[in-house]
Amino acid sequence: MKFYLKLLFSISLATLYQCDNSEPKNKKNDDKINVKQTIEKKVEKRWDSLNKTNVEAFFTEYGKQNKENKVIIKTKFGNIKLRLYDDVPIHRANFIFLTKLKFFNTTVIYRVAKNFVIQGGNSDETYTHNQRRLYGNYLIKPEFRANRKHKYGALAAARQWEKNPNKLSSPFEFYMVHSRNGAHHLNNEHTVFGEVISGFDTLDKISKVKVGVDEWPVEDIKMTIEILD
Repeated sequence: MKFYLKLLFSISLATLYQCDNSEPKNKKNDDKINVKQTIEKKVEKRWDSLNKTNVEAFFTEYGKQNKENKVIIKTKFGNIKLRLYDDVPIHRANFIFLTKLKFFNTTVIYRVAKNFVIQGGNSDETYTHNQRRLYGNYLIKPEFRANRKHKYGALAAARQWEKNPNKLSSPFEFYMVHSRNGAHHLNNEHTVFGEVISGFDTLDKISKVKVGVDEWPVEDIKMTIEILD
């Protein structure tokens, strides 16, 4: 699914700056300064400094301050523990960022491709769509590493294949390789940024659910993702 809308902050200062003509000139100026400071405070949010043009710089700094590299996916079928690779820093920092913002808790495992991959990070819920627009639908440059392959249990970033010559990753959608033989035809096509360290039995259970022609499970598989100490 594609999401191209951006969140727009539209604030009109005109009505806030209207003053009684009898007020002293200095008082008007003071009021304008106070109003501006109030508005700036209102629009200040944790993701304000992240945009399409500073993704690498933002997550480089974020990664220095947030060094966690283990997370747990919780589902009704059981838990899956993941280790994120430190040598894929932008993808690791992005996943930690979204996990801490609880973005993934609004999403589902939306694709179960038998004996291939199990994919999550999206949903049909309006709330999820709004959250994606809120964060700007930025993309991430690939971080291919010679030693990071699509082995069994690999965690990798989904991406669009059409009109994406630079193989930019989606920041929101990810998949885990469920094929025992791996999915090595995807090496250097999608960035591998982690791996499953426990919960392979949970992947097996999920792989058996009934899916539609689009490989979307007939019954939504909700999930939450949390940081592990």
